[in-house]
Amino acid sequence: MKSLPSPRLAGAALLALFAPLAVQAEALNPPVKVRYEEVVRSILYVPKYVALSQGYFKDAGLDVSMKTSQGTDKGMTALLSGSADIVLIGPEASIYVQNSESPVKPKIFAGLTATDGFFLLARKPVEKFDWSMLKGKEIIGFRPGSNPLVFLETALRKHGVDPQKDVKLLNNIGIPARAGAWMAGQGEYGIFLEPEAGELVRNGKGYIVASVGHEVGQVDYTVFTATDKYIRDNPKVIQAWTNVVARAEKYVQDTPAATLTPQIMTYFPGMDQAAVTEAIERYKQYQIWKRSPLVTAEAMQQLQDMLVASAVMKDGARVKYEDVVVTDFARKAQ
Repeated sequence: MKSLPSPRLAGAALLALFAPLAVQAEALNPPVKVRYEEVVRSILYVPKYVALSQGYFKDAGLDVSMKTSQGTDKGMTALLSGSADIVLIGPEASIYVQNSESPVKPKIFAGLTATDGFFLLARKPVEKFDWSMLKGKEIIGFRPGSNPLVFLETALRKHGVDPQKDVKLLNNIGIPARAGAWMAGQGEYGIFLEPEAGELVRNGKGYIVASVGHEVGQVDYTVFTATDKYIRDNPKVIQAWTNVVARAEKYVQDTPAATLTPQIMTYFPGMDQAAVTEAIERYKQYQIWKRSPLVTAEAMQQLQDMLVASAVMKDGARVKYEDVVVTDFARKAQ
């Protein structure tokens, strides 16, 4: 005689059966339109593209439109001017605005990347790279005060290289022009995100010698940010968004790069799938993506230490963690 399932197993089966219905019931209804801006278009943000392409936002009742800001400064401007509801930018921007006279204050509510995603490229192959090799060299950096430059300078100092005296940092090149500047011969070294880094390597125009994020360690690098007013007025939207982020982060951690690649290709038209897979695998190797959307006090403290060391913020201008980060939504998402 066939045995009947235990009550506990039967209950588990029912929960599994109705789980999709529970998710649907929790979705915002009617769907809420959200104007979203990403800082740049990069494979660094795979979890977000997966969430968009696989319908995670739609499942949560969020109707998302997306623009690319081309810089944290521009993303913050969009947020403060009211042309964007949620932006993905560096957390340093919220610290700067907190110290400014702006009556509108941004709040970080979820994190996406656990550290810097830039790779240091050399023009020639280096059998055994040492950071001391950078002394006396020109390096394509990033906009002054930005996280990419602050993290690079932190990595340089870690290895005994003074960013102000030992190297020449080229920090005045616009984001869209950086790869072109490198191709034109500017800089002996440079920092690049994927997919640019991989494209330069495949074309024989550069060689990856180091990961800036690996050298600096786990310090939140890009975060989802909204104004304090938007968060107060739309807590259900913020919670739904954070739930999506948590879902996408877990999925990306547990999913092979080859599976993720076709799910994000619509955001990288014209790129070879094998190249995208290689880029994702490289980021997985260096544990670039967060496992939880929570931005911790320790990470923000370390970031402010780095900002002070890079002389873009005075020690007395440090801000309180709770003034720039709201944790309620990320904790509930966990």
